[in-house]
Amino acid sequence: MSSTAVVLKFLMEKNSINALHGQVTVGILVLQDCAVGLLFALLPILSGASGLLHGVASMTKSLVLLISFLGILSILSRTCVPWFLKLMISLSSQTNELYQLAAVAFCLLFAWCSDKLGLSLELGSFAAGVMISTTDLAQHTLEQIEPIRNLFAALFLASIGMLINVHFLWNHVDILLAAVILVITIKTFIVSIVVKGFGYNNKTSLLVGMSLAQIGEFAFVLLSRASSIHLIEGKLYLLLLGTTALSLVTTPLLFKMIPAVVHLGVLLRWFSVDSNQVELGLKGEVLRIDSGKRINLIIQGPHDS
Repeated sequence: MSSTAVVLKFLMEKNSINALHGQVTVGILVLQDCAVGLLFALLPILSGASGLLHGVASMTKSLVLLISFLGILSILSRTCVPWFLKLMISLSSQTNELYQLAAVAFCLLFAWCSDKLGLSLELGSFAAGVMISTTDLAQHTLEQIEPIRNLFAALFLASIGMLINVHFLWNHVDILLAAVILVITIKTFIVSIVVKGFGYNNKTSLLVGMSLAQIGEFAFVLLSRASSIHLIEGKLYLLLLGTTALSLVTTPLLFKMIPAVVHLGVLLRWFSVDSNQVELGLKGEVLRIDSGKRINLIIQGPHDS
């Protein structure tokens, strides 16, 4: 699984959320979050703590709960949510703090409900955001909670650092680095192949693969559950924790590499040239691609002959 929180943050910072690869990435992330409940139901089967029939029944139950939960949210988004947000707007005409608190409480409520149903906190939070996005107050709500969003993101990254056993990881740094490189390489390759198999072009496939190359934060929850039922123990548990955390840390680097990868792909003709004019900024250079598939590289600033 990949990290919904981290990937969405960088997609929004790069203004790529509405791009083709951004939409495909978000779709995959949502389906991964939906699978969390199924993975929790699968753990007892892997440990031998329950039989196959019991495990299948648990997974079926999780799937039914997921469909029911999303169906109820779909109804609420068309009936109660617009009324609730307009009420908060009218009550917070003098100050924005009430509306901010109401928006955060709204998201936390559905995250809590999702968690209690055995699904995932992220799925509930994401669903709450989608519900708000269907209303006329979506942009206003986003502007109000943006400072709080940054605070939660900082706390999330800090909590990841608290899980790391620095002494153990330093003694096994060779295995850790090899594991992270393998994870990023293999995930990028597999995701790219799968996306390509659904008819997307090489550029979109590779960008989606790079965006989803890390291990998501739900691995911490799954590892904790697996450790509690003695499915994994000791050094393997600590190594997987370190690999997950370090792969998350490499995500900003991967997103910074995307313009260079696109630049290289176009120059080497790995990517087909778009029919519309595209501009990609890269270290003071502007790569212009016109409909006639001609590439002119314009270097900004004076240069000596």
